[in-house]
Amino acid sequence: MQTKLPLSSLPLFFFWVLTHYPHLSHSQYIYREDETQPQFSSAILHCHKPTPAGVSELAHTEAALEESSKRVVGALYEALSTRDVETVHQLLAPDLEWWFHGPPNHQHLMQLLTGSSSSDDPFHFDPVSIVAFGSTVLVEGYEERRSVAWVHAWVVTDGIITQVREYFNTSVTVTRLSNTDKAAEGPSTSTTAARSVPCTCVWQSKVCESMGKSVPGLLLALQ
Repeated sequence: MQTKLPLSSLPLFFFWVLTHYPHLSHSQYIYREDETQPQFSSAILHCHKPTPAGVSELAHTEAALEESSKRVVGALYEALSTRDVETVHQLLAPDLEWWFHGPPNHQHLMQLLTGSSSSDDPFHFDPVSIVAFGSTVLVEGYEERRSVAWVHAWVVTDGIITQVREYFNTSVTVTRLSNTDKAAEGPSTSTTAARSVPCTCVWQSKVCESMGKSVPGLLLALQ
């Protein structure tokens, strides 16, 4: 869409645009000599690519988010180990979304969170590794007495855990979509067997491999 402006107002208009949008270059304004009035085309306005300083700032912000998310999840495991019910309730959203993949008799986390686990034979979640990708925190552990490996994928939103995906005796591979795909589809987390969009493997569970067992594998795609 084009907007026509009186010639007398053109310098003032350019001054206003440059004042409010300094990132636009002078070459983005056009003047057509074959027409009686100068024209300004919004279709040719393009923001410059982020400067290295801007990219660095975004990376710093994401790193801070990941560290904050890891602290929240770490505090949850500490509260679970000490049976600190009050802290657990503070860290979890009241409508926590929970996904489970594995043998039904290994739903230990749900039993622990709902208070239905046996006090005579409690399951101990001792993390082996904790890594974060944005708001998603991946935790891997191993319960030696039961000889089971587990992976938790937590989603932290504004300091509160809103979702967890739990995998028992499952080899989990985590991929991340390209920036273009993430921008187009929006932030979400999904488990899928295959995707047609470009993605990069960023994490893979290790404990199951060390167990020497044949276990099913799943792909977790972070968008």
